[in-house]
Amino acid sequence: MRKVCFVDTTMRDAHQSLLATRVTTRELRDVAALVDKVGYHAVEVWGGATFDSCVRYLNENPWERLDALKGEFKNTQLQMLLRGQNLLGYRNYADDVVDLFVETMSRHGINIVRVFDALNDFRNLEKSVQAIKKYGMHLQIAMSYTTSPVHSIEYFVELSDRAIEFGADSLCIKDMAGLLKPGTAYELVSVIKKRHTIPLEVHSHFTTGLADMTYLKSAEAGADYLDTATSSMAFGTSQPGVESLWTALADIGLADKPDYRLLEEINDYFEKVRRNHKGTDTGFTINTSVLENQIPGGMYSNLINQLKAQNMQERLPEVLEEVPRVREELGYPPLVTPTSQIVGVQAVLNVITGERYKMITKEVEKYIKGFYGKPPADISDHLKKRVLGDGEPISFRPGDAIEPEVEKGRKELGLLARNDEDLLIYLLLGEVGKKYLYEKYRENLRIDFDIARDFQDGMTVYPV
Repeated sequence: MRKVCFVDTTMRDAHQSLLATRVTTRELRDVAALVDKVGYHAVEVWGGATFDSCVRYLNENPWERLDALKGEFKNTQLQMLLRGQNLLGYRNYADDVVDLFVETMSRHGINIVRVFDALNDFRNLEKSVQAIKKYGMHLQIAMSYTTSPVHSIEYFVELSDRAIEFGADSLCIKDMAGLLKPGTAYELVSVIKKRHTIPLEVHSHFTTGLADMTYLKSAEAGADYLDTATSSMAFGTSQPGVESLWTALADIGLADKPDYRLLEEINDYFEKVRRNHKGTDTGFTINTSVLENQIPGGMYSNLINQLKAQNMQERLPEVLEEVPRVREELGYPPLVTPTSQIVGVQAVLNVITGERYKMITKEVEKYIKGFYGKPPADISDHLKKRVLGDGEPISFRPGDAIEPEVEKGRKELGLLARNDEDLLIYLLLGEVGKKYLYEKYRENLRIDFDIARDFQDGMTVYPV
């Protein structure tokens, strides 16, 4: 009988969803050997917000994190999440950056790359997909799941066809807001599995309380892999807990029996880790209103922080009502990085300025002009007129508009670009990355970077 396998997200998406991606490399490394014994199909350990968080908040090198974990996982594949042309940053990067980044992560031991585009625009996947195949990693193409008048079963089936054409080794239904309902999951998984023979993974969040039931119906329909987390790092805006789900599927013959003692030991460890991060714990439980406003947990907390910065927390209900309106007017983009930020910031501005679209952010303008890709549906005429006038959005691949960045970055960093890994930290994170590298090398290189920065005439000068 066919058996379902599990992918563990505790070391990436779980703590990104619950603890603002603040779990340290040491905390992950110290339990990795135990997790390696469980028998997971893969462990998701990298990608998403981890690259940024390591540098920005933890003063850690994200490449060294990957090396540390690779050294502990002897039997389990390492998986990561990549945002297509966005890589692990917040904008589209040049094609040469995409190629260098994918090559570098392959050298650091990544086995499976889940790649997606927020708008499901396959033009934004083109170069990253080519690089993933070029450097010999498993290519998993994810479809960003959402609901709207245009996001039908047929829509996602067509996406799965495109993914096959792009050379996908496996497929993923990526339900970042917990919107995928059990009946819909059964229908969608059934259709895709009848149509394609490659493995299908289902990824959801417990935000609406549906994910356990969605996973059960997905497994019955033929899903091969399910994303779960250890229970102390599960539920809320994270994934379902692995222990109960594995037990349920084993009971009906869809999974082998788990090692409960091993899972309990790992769960106890992460319970202590979670207590170490009370300051960033979302405390989020279940919110069924997400089924209507479609706001993922991470986006919800960002909206609150934006309003707090303006001392306008009391206006949150207005913003929550405004988000679906903005999303509709922008052509129903799935709310995932970076589109969740684009929609969220504009919704906040619409509320606090007292007039809808009194101010339009530069990112919304770029979105309407087509530089993030093609929206799933038409953008409202009044917004197109406001931004484009009588013009049209770009029709070419957005990445084609970006000049090469790698050699330019090397020149800008000078001695700070000790290797490709350092260069990529700068290219993806800009000034945040440069500051991290200054501090990393200041003492070792014995260079006064404060004086070096004063020279603006194009010379590379490093006073000792």
